[in-house]
Amino acid sequence: MQDAVKGLKPQALWNYFSDLSDIPRESGNEEGVRQFLLAFAKEHELESIVDAVGNVIVRKKAYPGFEKRPSVALQGHMDMVCVKEAWSTHDFEKDPIELVQDGDFLKANGTTLGGDNGIAIALALDILADKEAKHGPLEAIFTISEETGLTGAFNIEQDKVQSRLLINLDSEEEGVLYIGCAGGVEVDVTLPVQWEQVPSSFKAFTLTADGMLGGHSGGEIHKQRANAIKVAARALSQIHSCMVFKAEGGTKRNVIPSVCSLSFAVPSGEIETLKAFVSQTQQMLSDEYALNDPDIRLTLEETTTPKKAVDGTISKQLLTSLYAAPHGVDAMSFRIPGIVETSSNLAILRLDEEAFHVTSSHRSSVLSARDDIARRFASVFTLAGAKTTFVGAYPAWTPNPDSALTGFCAKAYEEYTGKKPEITAIHAGLECGIINSRIPGMDSVSFGPDMFDVHSTKERISIPSVERISGFTRHLLSIIE
Repeated sequence: MQDAVKGLKPQALWNYFSDLSDIPRESGNEEGVRQFLLAFAKEHELESIVDAVGNVIVRKKAYPGFEKRPSVALQGHMDMVCVKEAWSTHDFEKDPIELVQDGDFLKANGTTLGGDNGIAIALALDILADKEAKHGPLEAIFTISEETGLTGAFNIEQDKVQSRLLINLDSEEEGVLYIGCAGGVEVDVTLPVQWEQVPSSFKAFTLTADGMLGGHSGGEIHKQRANAIKVAARALSQIHSCMVFKAEGGTKRNVIPSVCSLSFAVPSGEIETLKAFVSQTQQMLSDEYALNDPDIRLTLEETTTPKKAVDGTISKQLLTSLYAAPHGVDAMSFRIPGIVETSSNLAILRLDEEAFHVTSSHRSSVLSARDDIARRFASVFTLAGAKTTFVGAYPAWTPNPDSALTGFCAKAYEEYTGKKPEITAIHAGLECGIINSRIPGMDSVSFGPDMFDVHSTKERISIPSVERISGFTRHLLSIIE
């Protein structure tokens, strides 16, 4: 147990979270967590299975007298988004997440915390291990690779899931019951390049855009934070002659990019113009984002001029396309006021010997709008001669406010807290929509404790909120009948 969780309540729950934090679990590297869960089930004499794709299901018998109640599944995912500060030497393949207590919050030292979705696993294990917890037949479903394509949910096997009531513990606002979510699709862009000799009259520079908050491309897209790739492209969009030789921006498909670096060569005669554009862009961005992303920083540094760089025309096509491509909120919902309906995230930029590579993700609660914004994004790059492909499409989860589980959740929350919950939908993609589509008759609700800035190094979770959500979940399980 790490020192940061000593004395926290419920202690057993935080012990499990600490144990998880010691296990590397980036998407695709869930074997350590899988073995941890199987060992837990064996220790507590619980039934456990691993399905074909690697999801783990743990079953617990009903508390005495609750045997005739319906089976309920607690659900979360094993993997986490792995992002770190530039100064951090953390190795996500072997190093434990270093937990830090900061007042009423738990965070990590220079990395993402993994509260998304380690807290769901810890909540479930705490209940599974407690012989005094009152509930009907109980399942815990732990899925793989949610963050990189919802792989576990897409491959869940109907005959291995006994429950038809599902409590997803992957939400981040206490007091909110989510009964619907957006669907999504991703676009992969490949723009072939030609490398040419850099003229002797050219000088090379590296433009770095950083200092931005980043965050979750679904749950935080409405906060209108800056996108580092867009910022860098904007700063260079007015340069006439530019030969790019290095491009790196973004880390994950579902993370708003907070850092982007572009290295390029320009004619000596354009250097002063370049410096002026970068300075002007910095001033404009500092003003535009003064309230929602105040620490944007553009740094221009001269670097060694390479022998070769990407042809100027292709470089210009890339920068123009990045500048023009949709990013951010595209439409707000009229069905549920205050909720984003459709959005885009320009997520990743890379350059290799063969091509520029760009990845974006697009979300909407309306299927046709999801596909339309993705096609519009792709069209911008198609005009530049790029090849575009659509991958990873997943369905929306249509809200049903009259479902039985929603009723139990609302009743339990009001009984436990004395407050009425907010019942709404979320723009982020949740596994509920996919699991519902694969298991007919499944009734789902999602909730969780207060978490902030997930998918970023500023990720933190409210310690008191976790204690309250733990108590609420236990009360909810005790009244479902």
